[in-house]
Amino acid sequence: MRQRGSNFSAVARDLAMLPAFVAVCFAAAALGAWFNAGAVEDWYPSLRKPTWTPPAWVFAPVWTVLYLCMAVAVWLVWRRAERPERRTALILFAIQLVLNVAWSGLFFGLGRPGLAFAEIVVLWVAIAATLWAFSRVSAPAAWLFVPYLAWVSFAAALNGTIWWLNSGL
Repeated sequence: MRQRGSNFSAVARDLAMLPAFVAVCFAAAALGAWFNAGAVEDWYPSLRKPTWTPPAWVFAPVWTVLYLCMAVAVWLVWRRAERPERRTALILFAIQLVLNVAWSGLFFGLGRPGLAFAEIVVLWVAIAATLWAFSRVSAPAAWLFVPYLAWVSFAAALNGTIWWLNSGL
């Protein structure tokens, strides 16, 4: 009977952590949105953008799904038994999440598309490294990161093009 009770408490603890990871990811999203607030209405519309720039309304739903996927992915990794691979994956996740927020601060907060482009390249590498680390711990977690890497690839191309169009290079 003790075995069954301890399994129940482990499952309950695991399930309780999912909302915590969702909260962490959406807190990062909220911080990024805080950087975007004024710039999205004032500065960003004044920039020259490529014809393939998505309409503004696309970004919020895409990022909502991506942050939810990130939360579930990190939760799946966190649930695994303690191993060096798990620790590495969790550290890489934290690094890429910080870089994710930093990009918003550089691009929108400071209005520096060139600096933001350099940073998004580093972010892309961090996401790819996190995806690889997740794959060593949980295949489903790694797959949940694929759309994020794809979107940031697109965002990097968009960021670089906006920088180029507005820098006079």
